[in-house]
This record gives sequence, structure tokens and C-alpha cells, in this order.
Amino acid sequence: MSVLVLNASNEPLNVVSTRRAIVLLLKDKAKLVEAAGASVRSERVALPTPLVIRLVAYVRIPHHWRLPVSRRGVLARDLYTCQYCGRQPGRRGLTIDHVVPRAQNGPKSWENLVAACIACNRRKGGRRPHEAGMRLSAQPFVPRLIAVAFVTSATQHASWEKYFRESGLVLPPPTEDDAAVRPGQGALAR
Repeated sequence: MSVLVLNASNEPLNVVSTRRAIVLLLKDKAKLVEAAGASVRSERVALPTPLVIRLVAYVRIPHHWRLPVSRRGVLARDLYTCQYCGRQPGRRGLTIDHVVPRAQNGPKSWENLVAACIACNRRKGGRRPHEAGMRLSAQPFVPRLIAVAFVTSATQHASWEKYFRESGLVLPPPTEDDAAVRPGQGALAR
């Protein structure tokens, strides 16, 4: 089971294993926010199984720090939605498209990469969207919050949704074809 880690400001920060969460609780580096029905026992201690913990000390993420560009991050930022036609074919049905193609010196950057279904990516080819008669549904951007990149449908718990919503993030339900293997599910905030 995975545990959602909130910063001291209640902002989703990471997803860790139950074992790591218990270590943070025992070292008084985190407080229990929500627990599952079961408990974890040792010879001398019994703790409820954590679902959500909050760090005691605020972890500052520098403003100059940028989340590394990755397929997982781009798909999560774009909500697993083709940025040309709006379809949601699932993780396996999406590709990463360079808005300005690499053949035209398009960089591998957050501002130049978008999620695209296979059909739209083929249709666009090595052209810019306007050259192919296509439009982006949203301008690509650099995400500032990283927690959603760590959430998978296999680890996600229903109680986590309110913490993401409070931070302006959305965790869409998994699609049928890849419900068990959908990494980075969600939207990364601007």
C-alpha cells in the first residue's frame, strides 16, 4: 500500500511506501492525517496503517528548480488527453509530440511537448500544428507541483482526492484499458 505525503502546508508532496511512512511517523518527522482500518504491529508498538501523513517541517521546493521533462510527466500534465483531438485513449494509445518538430530544431522542453494520440501524431507528422491544419487545445506549460507524477492508479486511494483538490489538482478516474498500470495519473498545476 502507498501513502500520500503532504507538506506542512497540506500540499501533496510525494507518495511513499507504508514502511517509509511508518519510519517518518516513528521519528516524529510526520504526523498521521488519515489511516486505514488495519494496524501495523511490532512487539511494543501498534500503529494504524497510514493512508495520508503530513510532514512536521515544511519542505521548500526552490522556484528555480524544474521538474525534469519525461513522458510520464507530460502525459500527467495533459491529463492523458490528446491535445489535438481531445480523446483519452489511455496511456498506451498516447504518444509525445513535439509542437515544433525536432527536424525544425524543436527543443525537448515542457513548452514544446504535448500528449497526442497516435492518429493525430501521424497526421501532424514533421510539421507544426498550423501547417497541418491542427490546433492545440491548451498551451503547454512547465508544471510546478510534482506530487501527481508519483501517483498511479494502482497506488491511489479514494481519500487522497480531497488533498489534491484543495491544491487545485485533479485526479481523473483511470480508463478501462490501463486502470492497473497508469503512472503519473492527474494534472500538474501551473
